[in-house]
Amino acid sequence: MSTLDQPKAGAGSLPLLLVLVFLNIAGFSLILPLLPFYGHAFGAGPFAIACLFAAYSLGNIAGEIFWGRRSDLTGRRPVLVLTTACAALTYIAFAFSQNLETALVLRVVGGFFGGTLGVVQGVIADITPPRDRAKVMGFFGAAFNFGFAVGPAIGGLLASPEQGLAGFRLPIFAAAALAAGASLWAWRFLAETRQPGPARTPPSYGEGVSFVSKSPLLWRLLLISWCGIAIFASIEAVFGLWTERAFGWTTHEVGLTFLAVGGVGLLVQTLGIGPLVKRFGEAKVIVGGLTLLCAAVGLQPVFHAPVATVCLMALMMAGHSLAFPNAGALISRNTPPERQGSVMGLSMASNASSRIIAPPLFGLVFGLSADAPFLLGAVIIVMAIPVALAVVKLTAPRPATA
Repeated sequence: MSTLDQPKAGAGSLPLLLVLVFLNIAGFSLILPLLPFYGHAFGAGPFAIACLFAAYSLGNIAGEIFWGRRSDLTGRRPVLVLTTACAALTYIAFAFSQNLETALVLRVVGGFFGGTLGVVQGVIADITPPRDRAKVMGFFGAAFNFGFAVGPAIGGLLASPEQGLAGFRLPIFAAAALAAGASLWAWRFLAETRQPGPARTPPSYGEGVSFVSKSPLLWRLLLISWCGIAIFASIEAVFGLWTERAFGWTTHEVGLTFLAVGGVGLLVQTLGIGPLVKRFGEAKVIVGGLTLLCAAVGLQPVFHAPVATVCLMALMMAGHSLAFPNAGALISRNTPPERQGSVMGLSMASNASSRIIAPPLFGLVFGLSADAPFLLGAVIIVMAIPVALAVVKLTAPRPATA
């Protein structure tokens, strides 16, 4: 397609972008319920399986830094076309991995090409006035959660673990097809939105650390986000192993559970967050979300029944969907414009580090006791709730002075 044939940027670009997000996330999340069983096919233990989850986030950190800067220099559209096409090729290579070490490396590479959420947010910033950005980010979250709901269901239903490694190739090929579809969609329909001009200066994490450490509100919000995302990612990593041991579940049941989990996240973000924030404010909603998350994680070993397990996982997603978008919103709202790049960059890097560090740790804990990761997660969230209550006080309206 020549430059003249490219679609023009405008209000119509947003639905096209949301389709791209859906395709990309559906492909990524399709793999998630397969990983514990895929690792079993290599003879991997809980720690190594958790590393398969963490490896993707390791590549994500490098990808977000590299592709965000590259999109400022060459444009958003070519970056999104290239990365999704390369992700498709990485999935195909992953399907033919012959050993665990190769699979881990390919997960890192896949994470690198998947590290483009910052680029997508750049497109949103390009085409959306500041007053509408929060609403549009809600649409982005809905597309993300819809992809997260559909992808695992497809992956779980297509996999045949009883066939060994070959039984995972069909769903992995489906992930590759979704990524290739996202690339073709971006090439054919997505307009370039970057305006001519100098590229942004890359965010300085050192500057962000210095600023955040001096703000009683911001460092608490980053700590809350780190803990909550770490717990969610870690439970996600051991869930397949736990249900296999508790109920004899396979990829099919785990995939359908992720479908319910993603559906609840979609409903909460589209229908729940707005009214709750309007009535109670972001800080109190964060406390409520953490409370739900703590209850869902802590009660999982208590109710050893499949229906209860699905309901508690859905409750965990509801708590996560309430707490962490609002934590991010408060971080952005309480950061001055000249510090947005460094502070939000630090926040993204911090969240990614939680997904790298915590899952392997929880994999080790699972090796000691199958129920221990849930109990450890509940303890960590209990420790985070007083921090969130302090945020409520810090954000409370000050009484008017005479």
